Amino acid sequence: MNKINTVLILLFVCFSSLAQEVDEKEKQKSLQSSTNLTWDANKALSEDDFIAAEVDYRKAISKSADNSAAPYNLGNAYYENETYNEAFGRFKEAGEASTSKADKHKAYHNMGNVFMKRKDYAKAVEAYKEALRNDPTDEETRYNLALAKELLKKEQDENKQDQDDKDKDKDQDENKDQDKKDEGDNEDKKDQGEDGDKGDEGDEGDKGDKGDKDDKKDGEGDNKSDQKKKPEQGEGENEQEQQQPRPNQLSKQQVENLLRAMQNAEKKVQDKIDAKKVKGAKIKTEKDW
Repeated sequence: MNKINTVLILLFVCFSSLAQEVDEKEKQKSLQSSTNLTWDANKALSEDDFIAAEVDYRKAISKSADNSAAPYNLGNAYYENETYNEAFGRFKEAGEASTSKADKHKAYHNMGNVFMKRKDYAKAVEAYKEALRNDPTDEETRYNLALAKELLKKEQDENKQDQDDKDKDKDQDENKDQDKKDEGDNEDKKDQGEDGDKGDEGDEGDKGDKGDKDDKKDGEGDNKSDQKKKPEQGEGENEQEQQQPRPNQLSKQQVENLLRAMQNAEKKVQDKIDAKKVKGAKIKTEKDW
């Protein structure tokens, strides 16, 4: 039994090794085919045949995932044509497929360049840092990193200034709105004050009217009293007017007195006449006719 197990294990190992060898050979074959396609693409690209180069690069990438040169070179082709999104995708693919630090360095360096074109300085800084981790001696990458940091700081300062300006404008707008609100409140208060004053004036007017009415009532009361009293006074005044002579006019009493005096005088005259008649009458003592 143990011999059978040992044989089975040996057979499994042999078949596994054989399979690995076959797989390795297939990988090598695929890689070689991919490399050949990459060379064809490079040639087409050098002849300014971008379409043919792109086709060969894509075939090379599909043949072998271990060929980092194909995506890297295709990324460069896209970069030269300013197709930066496609270029970034290919550089990232090359960085992940690379097994050597030198290839990784080149891939991340170019990813940093794509971010610089996009003006995404924060990501460019991280890409250049990763490139320097794989090759700290590359001065070009170091220079690009310093430039990316400087541009990032400038951008952050500008954004901060813009934010401060926005906050300032917002505060000014809020202050203006508050001032308008305060003015509106003051106007409302003023209107309310005027209405209140008018109301007071109305109250005062009402009071005044009421007072006038009261005064009128009092006056009416006084007038009524005066009317009650005035007839008596009027009667007295009429009597006085009757007693007192008017200019160029005799009073009734004077007329009566005058008539009485005239009558008396006339009577006296008549009496005198009568007296004379009596006195002057002669009695016949001599002859009778």
